[in-house]
Amino acid sequence: MSGIFVFDAYGTLFNLHAAAEQHRAAIGEEWQRFSHTWRTKHIEYTWHTTIVGRRQTFWALAERSLDFAIAAHGLTVAPETRSALLAAYRRMQAYPEVPEVLTALRARGAKLAILSNGDPDMLDDAIKAAGLDGKLDAVLSVSAVGAFKPAQPVYKLATDYFSCTPTDISFQSSNRWDIAAAKAAGMRCVWINRTGAPEEYPDLAPDRIVKDLRGLLV
Repeated sequence: MSGIFVFDAYGTLFNLHAAAEQHRAAIGEEWQRFSHTWRTKHIEYTWHTTIVGRRQTFWALAERSLDFAIAAHGLTVAPETRSALLAAYRRMQAYPEVPEVLTALRARGAKLAILSNGDPDMLDDAIKAAGLDGKLDAVLSVSAVGAFKPAQPVYKLATDYFSCTPTDISFQSSNRWDIAAAKAAGMRCVWINRTGAPEEYPDLAPDRIVKDLRGLLV
């Protein structure tokens, strides 16, 4: 197998709920709802800043959305716990199958890249923490275009880097809206539907739906 495989990072390669789970004792029983609020607000902030044209780093929005989640859930979080949550967010654990799948794809001759909302330094921290150094040909951050996904210039970063057409790329994401945007950009798309979520964008359907990244090897 050869080809170009481009991956979203957070929620696709890295477990974005790992930070809250790691500190669930400090957050309390509703840590999962808290984590969902944190993630949802983080993405909402990226969309808003892109639409209104106010540039922000992904990290600044991670901090802002964490503070929103703390307030929204009426939690009292010590400063050291807040700092620990943010530190864990920078060192997210990869999903268990990620190293073996990336290794297998490379062994088959594939080119591999990340295309992420994350800031370059955030992605570097996450890749090192997950032990993925040397498994990727490129790490592409939206910071290069000054807009967050699903802005269409973001997806052009991948085609520009590999000097290819959109149909040469297989794009993988756990975010259905991200898949829809990549499909609109002309890419072949695989939705990593880890949670069994329902369809949202039937007019921009993925080419494949798999439960986890092991489906890429079939």
